[in-house]
Amino acid sequence: MDRRDLGSWLDGPGSGLPAVQDYPGQRLGRPQDGDGSVGRFGRRLGGLVVDWAIALVIARFLFGGASLAPLGVFLVEHLVLVGTAGATIGHRVFGVRVETLAGAHPGPLKALVRSLLVVLVVPPLVMDADQRGLHDRAVGTIVARR
Repeated sequence: MDRRDLGSWLDGPGSGLPAVQDYPGQRLGRPQDGDGSVGRFGRRLGGLVVDWAIALVIARFLFGGASLAPLGVFLVEHLVLVGTAGATIGHRVFGVRVETLAGAHPGPLKALVRSLLVVLVVPPLVMDADQRGLHDRAVGTIVARR
């Protein structure tokens, strides 16, 4: 018996995923670059800016100066577009999509939960080593390049 034997149970239960990875998404079987690789923060931020600008314009046109209208439009945009097409307009502009870990569209229920968490702002900012926010981890999705 040596230190490695003790360390295995002291570390607690594992997730079955390798602890060390060379790039985000490696533990999940994602490629390092190209189609299917993890969508990096810059692409996601760019998509967010585009989506928020669209929400602001639509809210201003439909609801005038109502303070929470842009947030509501943003929520509906995310819910409908991610739930049906797997990507918002901003995602498409920046070449990313939302998919399950198996590579499928998230569907309406996952899109609903994910969208509600996105508008809370904090969950997308708390990321793991695979650059998945709490909102993605909660529903088993990932933002991948397309």
